[in-house]
Amino acid sequence: MSNTIAKPFLKWAGGKGQLLEKLDEHFPPEMRDGKIKKYVEPFLGGGALFFYLISKFNFEEIILNDINRECILTYKVIQNNVEKLIELLSQMESNFLSMNDEQRKIIYYEQRDIFNEEKMKIDYAYFTEQWIEHAARMIFLNKTCFNGLYRQNSKGQFNVPMGNYKNPTICDEKNLRAVCKGLKGVKLLNGDFQNLINYIDENTFVYMDPPYRPLNNTSNFSGYSKEPFNDESQIRLSKWFKELSDNKKAKLMLSNSDPTNSDPEDDFFDKLYAEFKIDRVTAVRAINSKGSGRGAIRELIITNY
Repeated sequence: MSNTIAKPFLKWAGGKGQLLEKLDEHFPPEMRDGKIKKYVEPFLGGGALFFYLISKFNFEEIILNDINRECILTYKVIQNNVEKLIELLSQMESNFLSMNDEQRKIIYYEQRDIFNEEKMKIDYAYFTEQWIEHAARMIFLNKTCFNGLYRQNSKGQFNVPMGNYKNPTICDEKNLRAVCKGLKGVKLLNGDFQNLINYIDENTFVYMDPPYRPLNNTSNFSGYSKEPFNDESQIRLSKWFKELSDNKKAKLMLSNSDPTNSDPEDDFFDKLYAEFKIDRVTAVRAINSKGSGRGAIRELIITNY
């Protein structure tokens, strides 16, 4: 159990900060009894549940994965050289906050261009100094872009416009150090969720938080990577969920949007997970371009226990 409570250092569409208490209510009893030794999260993103769990439970092994390479690279930089990252972010913050709006705009788009150029050249397999600079840009862009959204176009380029923040906190030293402590001994992976199958056994709790199925055509925030997470992907995930449940006997929890919010007849997930426990809980929509679209909606929590 970590002494310092770390919290997500990235803003992420679909972040679970406001759903933590509801998720807690659905944890398997074996986790409270200390029988679950391993935690696996295939869709890490901002990591809200991971940070919550390590403040409450002791796991012998933790495996965190995400398809987004920049996301995992940034976690690895914090894990391996948080002090150098803090130094770079601190410089970026003081520089950015000293500028007027027009200058900030120029800096933002310059940093976005450099970030996208780096993505083409960087070696994601071996840790280098360039990783630290790239992670600093990732956090800078995340804290200054519109709605803290991470979105890529079909070429894999980060394409979110600048947001409108007066005094954004770009360098949260205390939290970054707490995150570094929380990541001690954690295995960080970058790839498809199915690659994690050999890490999972009957003593594992797996939490799946895939890109949510959009409730309508204007709420599609599934562009974390250049490969879309569409209905086909959701079906593939449901088959993997069943495989883990039947063959690995792991404790599984999955969250997703509830299609019946916008269409009472849409039973997409009810059919996919018919043999499992499906609970509908109320959540507040975290990211929507229109303020009027940020209201209470139902989300799904699906478990195999």
